[in-house]
Amino acid sequence: MAYQRDYAREYALAKKRGEVGTGHDGENAIRKRDRRKALKLGLIKANQDLDHKVPLSKGGTESPSNWRGESPHDNRSFYRNSDGSLKRNVPETRMGMLKDKRKE
Repeated sequence: MAYQRDYAREYALAKKRGEVGTGHDGENAIRKRDRRKALKLGLIKANQDLDHKVPLSKGGTESPSNWRGESPHDNRSFYRNSDGSLKRNVPETRMGMLKDKRKE
């Protein structure tokens, strides 16, 4: 009897090790799906980034109630640790002004 590979088991083990998962269930696919949903719901405009009110790295959820539209500059200008997580939730801005102080 010839050896028969168990492809389902191999895939499950590779996924557990983090070697696969770039298809429909990968992080990028989920991010793009959420962005399309937010555009459809009218939560963001085409030129805005989908931002999470409570960052995912700080325990935030993927639900639409945690989404908001943010300009690309404001959404991508946070101080980050070497692993990519947020260092603090205050964006960098020009001339050292904090976002909260500009609104006053």
